[in-house]
Amino acid sequence: MNVIAVVVTYNRLELLKRNLSCLRRQTVPLTTLVVVDNGSTDGTGAWLDEQEDVKTIHQTNVGGAGGFYTGMEYARLADADWIWCMDDDVFPRPDCLEQLLAYAGYEGVGILAPRRLLEGRIYTNDFLSFNLTRPFSSMYSGRLSKMEVNSPVEISGTAFEGLFVRGEVVRLVGLPNKDLFIFCDDTDYCLRTVAAGYKILYVPTALMDKEKFFSDDSWGERNKKKKWKRFYQIRNSSYLNHHYGKNWAVKYLRGFNGVIGYILIAFFSAPFSGAYRWTDIPMFWKAYTDGIRERLGRL
Repeated sequence: MNVIAVVVTYNRLELLKRNLSCLRRQTVPLTTLVVVDNGSTDGTGAWLDEQEDVKTIHQTNVGGAGGFYTGMEYARLADADWIWCMDDDVFPRPDCLEQLLAYAGYEGVGILAPRRLLEGRIYTNDFLSFNLTRPFSSMYSGRLSKMEVNSPVEISGTAFEGLFVRGEVVRLVGLPNKDLFIFCDDTDYCLRTVAAGYKILYVPTALMDKEKFFSDDSWGERNKKKKWKRFYQIRNSSYLNHHYGKNWAVKYLRGFNGVIGYILIAFFSAPFSGAYRWTDIPMFWKAYTDGIRERLGRL
């Protein structure tokens, strides 16, 4: 079986080393290990060029979405049976791939999703179904984080943090939407996969550990560091609702509700916190309007 792992990295060399070490120790060996380096400036590129067992693809920083687009395109052209997609901050346990492959023969399954652990605790934003009709409820219905799951369960959405996709799906559904840059590219891909008639199966015995970030930061420090990502989060979620929503309320109101929340936080916290400024408010509004107009790409 031709199993190709695709890892996307940017300026996190030590995490990448740990990730690749975990992939090299899998009880079922990978056919090919591909790393897409999104223009790292911390020595990652030079280190990768020394790794004889890694196929490295160097490119400019086109975000996670562009990274997975490139890596999955390589795997598709290499006629992969399965493609294992992940960022550099997740660390598969030795039998993770073996546990996933145990369910590869299930009828209709197009994607298998591992269980992620953060400091030993279950960490998941996976969900059972998409809500495309009720604007005042989340798009993500039946979150696994609120359930006790001890056996494989069919879901509708998972993350590019161990997503294990059948090569056949990539050849039919296509590649991730690289214009999303970061955020929601995995949700979009899952939506397209389910719409094509494939199932997504969550496998709780396939374990990956996830790195924890910002653990010692205050609310203000954490939000200041993450603020640049908010534009893409608001824009891309608004895009998903507009593009896939089944009625005008989902297409326009759900994204509006989301951006108003960020605008209010910025408005009231700006005088007291360094996280946001009043000048951020037009940026948030532009993110929403770009989303409903389906204007994507990197800022």
